[in-house]
Amino acid sequence: MSEENEDIATDEASPDEAASLETAEDIAKSLSGKDVNINALLKVPVSLSIEVGRTKMTLTELLNTQEGSIIELERLLDEPLDIRVNGALIAHGVIVLADERFGLQITDIISLEDRALSL
Repeated sequence: MSEENEDIATDEASPDEAASLETAEDIAKSLSGKDVNINALLKVPVSLSIEVGRTKMTLTELLNTQEGSIIELERLLDEPLDIRVNGALIAHGVIVLADERFGLQITDIISLEDRALSL
């Protein structure tokens, strides 16, 4: 490998290496190979949602629900919940109690590669 090619190879990180870097700016720099100022981007609001489960039902079944009705979801009780940002799955987690409020403990984070493939 030439010296020039070694410089390129060491300046750019793979997506797996990027995930282990400390800051968002480090990740952006490693992926682009350039100094990047992403402060404005980091201020963009996103929607975070936690998905407990899903189900399909007919409109008739939905209209027949009433107070006390139980709607069975496809997710099993011991399965981790989906954590989504702007609708994209980014992680899984479990519900925990945090100072008498619900909290969420992240159990695994979806790899950058898997997230990119799901878009």
